Amino acid sequence: MSRKPVPAQAGERSRVEVTFDKPQALVQLFGQYDQNLVALENRLGVYITARGNRVGLEGTAEQVALARDVLHDLYGRIGRGEVVDTGLVDAAIAMAHEPVLDGIVSLEGQRVGNGGISIRTRKKTIVPRTPAQAHYMRELVSNDMIFALGPAGTGKTYVAVAQAVAQLITGSVQRLILSRPAVEAGERLGFLPGDMKEKVDPYLRPLYDALYDCLPAEQVERRIASGEIEVAPIAFMRGRTLADAFVILDEAQNTTVAQMKMFLTRFGQNSRMVICGDPNQVDIPGGVAASGLADAVRRLEGVEGIAMSRFTAADVVRHPIVGRIVEAYEGVGGTG
Repeated sequence: MSRKPVPAQAGERSRVEVTFDKPQALVQLFGQYDQNLVALENRLGVYITARGNRVGLEGTAEQVALARDVLHDLYGRIGRGEVVDTGLVDAAIAMAHEPVLDGIVSLEGQRVGNGGISIRTRKKTIVPRTPAQAHYMRELVSNDMIFALGPAGTGKTYVAVAQAVAQLITGSVQRLILSRPAVEAGERLGFLPGDMKEKVDPYLRPLYDALYDCLPAEQVERRIASGEIEVAPIAFMRGRTLADAFVILDEAQNTTVAQMKMFLTRFGQNSRMVICGDPNQVDIPGGVAASGLADAVRRLEGVEGIAMSRFTAADVVRHPIVGRIVEAYEGVGGTG
């Protein structure tokens, strides 16, 4: 592998060589057509050469040290069975600036990863892809009620569902309850065909998608049939006490103040509740009602036992263009 050097930032030039002892892992480390190394070059401004099991890094001392740390991190992830792609390369670069998350305790009472944090489900192990996700995962372990606030694509709901599944399969909770308000973005629920379940299910589809990504399909269906997993609109929560449960409210910005109060007061013994939403993406018809999410954050910020995890466009883990779209809309005053 040899390419035209990538211009480095001003500073003292440095060159180091990294040797890997398992050549069979390098195919995945480098990526198809060396795409992972190209991503490293483009993101960090270093020049990379690879020959055999040796990788040469050239750039400023800071760039080279960071690239070396990222390569070692990715190499370790391969050893733990993770699949390395350009998305994970970006995540490793973002996380390289974070201190080692030593001391984070998993649900089984053991340290997670190699001094880091992760969530293990039946189908995959989820690791933080941004510093904000790392903070969020810490909050999910240590608090009973968490508000996850930020734009789409930052992993708010996905990480919460993964944590909920992990607690369900280890027996830490007896039920998993996922809910969303059935508020339409420019459409009308009544015009959809079918009975109430068929009308509502399209609004709950993102929650189902996250479930199927963490559990085999037959387990999801069996647990839904037995009542261990419940996916329902927020109206179905009224009058209940949700004990021994992991409860997630998605798209919480579309609740009214009354709905949010009702939902939060369903909290029961041995339960955990996560409220996810984007305060800048409210679909409640203008002038009809205030957002229950904004009201709850204003009232509950600083209350003991309640954590706030905030995400920005920089934390978007979908295609990079999604982050740029979010930034563009936020830059002109949000989306209302």
